[in-house]
Amino acid sequence: MSARQISSRLLASAVTAGLLAACTPAMTEEPRMTASAPEAAAQPVEEFALIPRDHLFGNPTKAAGRISPDGQWLSWLAPSDDVMNVWMAPVDNPDAAKVMTSASDRPIRQYFWSPDSQSLLYIQDKGGDENFLLYGIDIASGKETTLTPFENTRVDIIGASETIRDKILVGLNNRDAQWHDVHLLDLNTGELELVYENNEYAGFMADDTLTLRMAMKQNGAGGTDYFRVIDNAVEAEPFSTTEMEDSLTTNPAGYTTDGSTLYWLDSRGRNTAALYAEDVATGTRTLIAENDKADIGGTIRDPKTGVLEAYSVNYLKTEWTAIDPDIKASLEFLDSQLDGEFGVSSRTDDDATWIVWNDPMTAPSSTYIYDRAASTLTPFYVSRPELEGAPLQPMHPVEITSRDGLILPSYLTLPPGSDTDGDGRPEATVPMVLLVHGGPWARDEYGFSSLVQWLANRGYGVLQVNFRGSTGFGKDFINAGNKQWGLKMHDDLIDATDWAIAEGITSADQVAIMGGSYGGYATLAGLTFTPEKFACGVDIVGPSNLETLLGTIPPYWAPMVKIFHERMGDPNTEEGLAILKAASPLYKADQITKPLLILQGANDPRVKQSESDQIVSAMQEHGIPVTYVIYPDEGHGFAKPVNNIAFTAISENFLATCLGGRSEPIGDTVAKSTADIPVGVEHVQGLGDALGGK
Repeated sequence: MSARQISSRLLASAVTAGLLAACTPAMTEEPRMTASAPEAAAQPVEEFALIPRDHLFGNPTKAAGRISPDGQWLSWLAPSDDVMNVWMAPVDNPDAAKVMTSASDRPIRQYFWSPDSQSLLYIQDKGGDENFLLYGIDIASGKETTLTPFENTRVDIIGASETIRDKILVGLNNRDAQWHDVHLLDLNTGELELVYENNEYAGFMADDTLTLRMAMKQNGAGGTDYFRVIDNAVEAEPFSTTEMEDSLTTNPAGYTTDGSTLYWLDSRGRNTAALYAEDVATGTRTLIAENDKADIGGTIRDPKTGVLEAYSVNYLKTEWTAIDPDIKASLEFLDSQLDGEFGVSSRTDDDATWIVWNDPMTAPSSTYIYDRAASTLTPFYVSRPELEGAPLQPMHPVEITSRDGLILPSYLTLPPGSDTDGDGRPEATVPMVLLVHGGPWARDEYGFSSLVQWLANRGYGVLQVNFRGSTGFGKDFINAGNKQWGLKMHDDLIDATDWAIAEGITSADQVAIMGGSYGGYATLAGLTFTPEKFACGVDIVGPSNLETLLGTIPPYWAPMVKIFHERMGDPNTEEGLAILKAASPLYKADQITKPLLILQGANDPRVKQSESDQIVSAMQEHGIPVTYVIYPDEGHGFAKPVNNIAFTAISENFLATCLGGRSEPIGDTVAKSTADIPVGVEHVQGLGDALGGK
């Protein structure tokens, strides 16, 4: 990973998880023909190995492999005393590994190298509160330093440099929780120097000299205004602006090292986001790449110059296009050597060595060290070797048409043995889980998922739908979801379910709905707005009341709140408040007739515990059974493996009760976790016995 990639990769991964009588839909592909010969009978799922939960949700053997910018060191995440920590070893002697961090409770999940290769940096929060602090480890001495030693503070990485390699720009909201002040951080001494006191802007961008060049602020329409910064003073008028409709599909993508070119991903005047290069001196923009089905996504840029070398598009699968001939040759070589998806996770300064990940889907993911000059791939590690030989299932990309004609890019995974001819349809109907992604301004995509493989292995078809409002498919697709929570966004999920029933994948009484964040909301909406559609639901950190959700957002989201109001409903207006209340499952809790499992992190800063508390209370007031699981040391999702394993143990036994799939006994998994279950233990098979005296 080059220095310029640090800020965008780290920030994106730190905040990703997001908040936040119809016609039968049809496939946009040729109809399946009836074979003249009889189809092979499906094999019972019981004939295939039951993959242990800890093989899918326990600690991986290794993960997040990197190489230092100077090419001297390999690094990765791996367990130390059962907690994920950062390790490193010399490139020429990987067996001489040593652990560099000392996390003993919450796993480290994100780390990166300093540009000068002298330290390893990682971010960590407390109990899932998402107040991420930045830590550094001097690789020579092993000394660890808290580089942002403040309480109730969240660090943003604003800029890193190819030429100033011992410093980075960071944003800190320790002065005012709503605003991030810009500081220059010396990575070796820990000194913080205030660069800009911020009381107005949602974000900043710097060039390779670590000079602020741009400030961003949400405008009254819910779009974004972009301001030039000169000598640390922000100009009064924006040099560029977007309306709300382009706000999620238009972003500056960084400067070249010399600062002469600014790249943009831009949907203004078009539907999908295209890639442009802007001459900073003249403002002239050149179109580099576009796609009519999907936004331009990732890029590969020269580690030294920052010049674009390749770009990707992800419609149903990710496809790379190289501009630079040497990069093209390398990508073609990797494609010829690796099965399935692959990507570059780390590069040396001289670009001679890459760390490459490979996801073959039906085998555990592997990571390699790629010597570009020698054209060799040296195995680095297999993330979960215990999955080798396990009955992992392929994922089938499909396109489903909604009742109003919108194409919904989706993915279907089937249980082992159910699809003997591999055509993406089971030989007989199977129970199905509609697995709804979070965000909602996010997307499902092709690739290995422990959650999907777990559900398929338990005997369920898994359907993942990119409903309107999902990102990656152009602004029209996103904006079709504006103020459609519980309305057309929910219709898309119903249409996809009806498609699966019409295609013979499942039957009308065999479908559960499950998801986290927005997917949790969709679960609650499914069981309240369409109470007879689903056999049961699993809600993970889902909001039940959209008014209280917007009233309790983290303070550092306040500079962006207009986008929530424009896309969901403005609680400050009579009309907007009515929209939010009508879309809130809480007010229809009395309509729930099917089993519901709710799981919540007590420290969730996005969807507060009160969102789950209030719908559980409403159900209890109406005498409706519910099972409620609270994790006191988790936030918006579950980071600790013991808690993840307990979540899956409870969930699979809950699903087995209502859909008839298979499950491992709960055993001692819940007792080993921090789970508190104040309500509904009796509704999950084996849960009461497993808890014992807990």
